[in-house]
Amino acid sequence: MSATLGRPRSGRSTWRNWAGTVTSTPRREARPASAEELAEAVRRAAEDGLRVKTVGAGHSFTSIAATDGLLIRPDLLTGIRRIDRSAMTVTVESGTPLKRLNEALAREGLSLTNMGDIMEQTVAGATSTGTHGTGRDSASIAAQIKGLELVTADGSLLRCSETENPEVFAAARIGLGALGVVTAITFAVEPVFLLTAREEPMPFDRVLADFDALHAENEHFEFYWFPHTGNCNTKRNNRSAGPAAPPGAFSGWIEDELLSNGVFQVACSVGRAVPAAIPAIARVSSRALSARMYTDIPYKVFTSPRRVRFVEMEYALPREAAVAALRELRAMVERSPLRISFPVEVRTAPADDIALSTASGRETAYVAVHMYRGTPYRAYFTAVERIMTAHGGRPHWGKIHTREAGYLAEVYPRFGEFTALRDRLDPERLFHNAYLRRVLGD
Repeated sequence: MSATLGRPRSGRSTWRNWAGTVTSTPRREARPASAEELAEAVRRAAEDGLRVKTVGAGHSFTSIAATDGLLIRPDLLTGIRRIDRSAMTVTVESGTPLKRLNEALAREGLSLTNMGDIMEQTVAGATSTGTHGTGRDSASIAAQIKGLELVTADGSLLRCSETENPEVFAAARIGLGALGVVTAITFAVEPVFLLTAREEPMPFDRVLADFDALHAENEHFEFYWFPHTGNCNTKRNNRSAGPAAPPGAFSGWIEDELLSNGVFQVACSVGRAVPAAIPAIARVSSRALSARMYTDIPYKVFTSPRRVRFVEMEYALPREAAVAALRELRAMVERSPLRISFPVEVRTAPADDIALSTASGRETAYVAVHMYRGTPYRAYFTAVERIMTAHGGRPHWGKIHTREAGYLAEVYPRFGEFTALRDRLDPERLFHNAYLRRVLGD
């Protein structure tokens, strides 16, 4: 067996995440091409006393995938295993990028029901950290999982679903990499459909006054508030009978590439060099995007290119707390010397039944704050985190936060259920690292 196909490769190469906030220098790396090769690599690591982590596309801002032991790269675990049209499911290898899955499903006339706003992550990385979009009735990507296959600490292959190992299924859909290495995921799918997106500027005060109505009236509602201004950009996505009417090639490039990426990149760079200019830049940026409507298949509406690099914190709040928290956030920014060049993103999700989902057991609103990469962010994130935790907020597992196991056990009613399962599946903590020690305990 070649080193590339599965046998761990010795060496001390350094891995970096997308944002450049985390580096990891594993003792060995493996690129398994099958679940069997992956299981062999896990068994060998355990024999050699090495801890094991898997890294996807590196879009987590935390060190959730960092290790000094064996780093598994799932580059070769890609592709669709099977499509079951009677059950309306697709089973896909864990290292498959969401982009490739979405494109392949579209060719088959199928679609996921909901998704996040980027699709560069691997399916296992996205689901294991709780990636989500926005939805009144449809939940995160992990909530669309119908079955999982993972290699556990003893090197065995474990399958779980609502009927097979259901106690594992209840937790492993968002497993943080703490229960084993996911090798394949079965998602629910549906016939491909059309969404009409309505993007429209709206004043901050009006969005907050109408927040409950906007959420209730739209299948998918989200908005962006530009700090130092009273301006927001809203987006409402609803199913449509058609016909498809995608953005024109030129107008789409103007909105999605030139303004949202190219010009915004320049604005952020200027703001980093001259922070005093940020409020004026924000006023211009918040008015740059105009109202528009278009209709297309789901992944082309839900997702957008994100080329400007940043760091991010996101908290999940009880939905009824969102308006108060956002007012507190705006007041904090206005009275502070902080200069914030990135908009604040607000989305929603229905309650789900996954043990460590940020929406577990409660209707949820998400508040995400960002800073341009290379800009000092700790003062801003600390102030935001103080507001979010006062409302019982749950931090996104893949985004920057400072919470520890004691706090998380208070805001997750099923926290003990998850840690008890980890004790059973990984008693020797083969899949442990410093991040998991902080958020889950020893």
